[in-house]
Amino acid sequence: MTAHVEELQFQAETRQLLDLMIHSVYSNKDSFLRELVSNSSDALDKLRIEAFRDKDLGADTSDLHIDLEIDKDARTLTVRDNGIGMSRDEVVDLIGTLAKSGTAEVRAKLKEAKDAAASEELIGQFGIGFYSTFMVADTVTLVTRKAGETTATKWESSGAGTYTIEEVEDAPQGTSVTLALKPADEEDHLHDYTSEWKIRELVKRYSDFIAWPIRMQVEKTTGEGDEKTTTLEDETINSMKALWTRSKDDVSAEEYTEFYRHVSHAWDEPLEVIPMKAEGTFEYQALLFIPTRAPFDLFMRESKIGIQLYVKRVFIMDDCEELVPEYLRFVKGVVDAADLSLNVSREILQQDRQIRAIRRRLTKKVLSTISDLQSNEPEKYATLWSEFGRALKEGLLSDPDNVQTILGLSSFASTHSDEKPTTLADYVSRMKDGQDTIYYMTGESRQQVENSPHMEAFAAKGLEVLILTDPVDEMWTGSVPEFEGKAFRSIAKGAVDLGDDEKSEEQDAKKEQFADLTSWMAEALSDDVKEVRLSTRLTTSPACIVGDDFSLSPTLEKMYRASGQPVPKTKRILEINPDHALITALEKAHAEKKDTDQLTETARLLYGTALLAEGGELEDPASFAKLLADRLTRTL
Repeated sequence: MTAHVEELQFQAETRQLLDLMIHSVYSNKDSFLRELVSNSSDALDKLRIEAFRDKDLGADTSDLHIDLEIDKDARTLTVRDNGIGMSRDEVVDLIGTLAKSGTAEVRAKLKEAKDAAASEELIGQFGIGFYSTFMVADTVTLVTRKAGETTATKWESSGAGTYTIEEVEDAPQGTSVTLALKPADEEDHLHDYTSEWKIRELVKRYSDFIAWPIRMQVEKTTGEGDEKTTTLEDETINSMKALWTRSKDDVSAEEYTEFYRHVSHAWDEPLEVIPMKAEGTFEYQALLFIPTRAPFDLFMRESKIGIQLYVKRVFIMDDCEELVPEYLRFVKGVVDAADLSLNVSREILQQDRQIRAIRRRLTKKVLSTISDLQSNEPEKYATLWSEFGRALKEGLLSDPDNVQTILGLSSFASTHSDEKPTTLADYVSRMKDGQDTIYYMTGESRQQVENSPHMEAFAAKGLEVLILTDPVDEMWTGSVPEFEGKAFRSIAKGAVDLGDDEKSEEQDAKKEQFADLTSWMAEALSDDVKEVRLSTRLTTSPACIVGDDFSLSPTLEKMYRASGQPVPKTKRILEINPDHALITALEKAHAEKKDTDQLTETARLLYGTALLAEGGELEDPASFAKLLADRLTRTL
């Protein structure tokens, strides 16, 4: 061992997190063992596949396993594996800091957690399982040597804000984590983790399905009386049964839950279990799970797809992006293919015909499962949609083969109900006689959409309008033309024909009456609008801004600009309400050729207020505010 020992500070967020975990009250501190065993299992998986890829690695893979060692006298528990191990830099990066874990959010949620279940979910959800060791240990010592390297690293901390790190020699390949256990305290739900039966119980409950042997030295007594002898023997204490190879009837709900937690690194329960088995031209088995809760990083760029790929029960890779489309990235589980090579790479998978076929079948199976939930278990479907609906709707843009299926599975807010969303099938069933269009409006919030001037005529006629406020709604509505033969139409774009023949002649007369005004306003506002016309969609507001059928909405323009993409200025249409007192007065004043400058100011104010009413942004807010203040001053 070298004499050089460094003492380093934990990252500030990590220190705060450790303090929360150590001093918060968890009724189930047993989770630490599950996390350490899962980490060891991952390390063994990684070594196995790395040895396939690198024949010169020089790592012994003949007996990959996990050891649990108990020292009752010293009150220590060691979890050891002969897996891939870590370099010094990896130890500092992965353990000394809380990398990519949403630190502010996890700390806030841990503070808010009111019970053990909520706390456990967070441990898995944010990938902070290693830190759970400080709930049960006064000191944690980690010794690790990366496969292919000669120098090992020792890391040690009491969780008090610092840790020491040093190089060591003669350490075996892999990682060992030794916990100097706190005294047992049943009132604090802190069990005696030097007890053989307790360790057996935890392994059976959480890790029985781990694919690698978990071994522990146990006392074996033979003979009787004076001939009785006691020896220590290694015993494998997990069954290592791959759940995806077993019939659903032979697996308990508890086993599925623990396996789901293992593959997803989460602590919630699966909302739905989806076992699959395919035989024929190519064979595979799959065990998929739909979670109950969305992970915190579902909409972050670094979010990973949660499907693990196995070949003949040999782990190949985590987060296999080729197995399910990105919009189903919330689905967790494993796929075990029988005919792939163990040396398969991500590049090969992208071109593999079998993988493409498996992907199509998995996608259809997941979508059909969601359809079943929608039809038969509405409470589960409501949970799924509230957690994953935004992600699922991304498939309307990226999966043209399943667009109609995804539309059928989707739910949307609408003017039909303030609380309960509607499916498109239900919307169509409520359409009025002669209606052949599904009306919708996008916006930043329900309140903004409901208060929009565009809604006025539809509300007056009792026509239902979908209220679409997710960012993805701005995208798919421009590329999906219809649902079951019913066209989608934005009420904020194009001309509106609500089929009111009685008012048609009256409208024609008003067009002639207001022709001079609309022509003059179009010229006065030519820098901002392409046309001024009379409106058939307004009942109480004086004006509104309308886009062409295929123009960008104001919200979509904002999204593009926020992402750094330049958007050319688009002139839209100003519609005015000929029945509003302001518009009739403006028409009269213009006909009498009153002060043109004041009329121009009124037209600019009218355009600005219409732009603000739809949630748009003024090009020159200061100029508009000055104009409004001057006009108000003259009225006093």
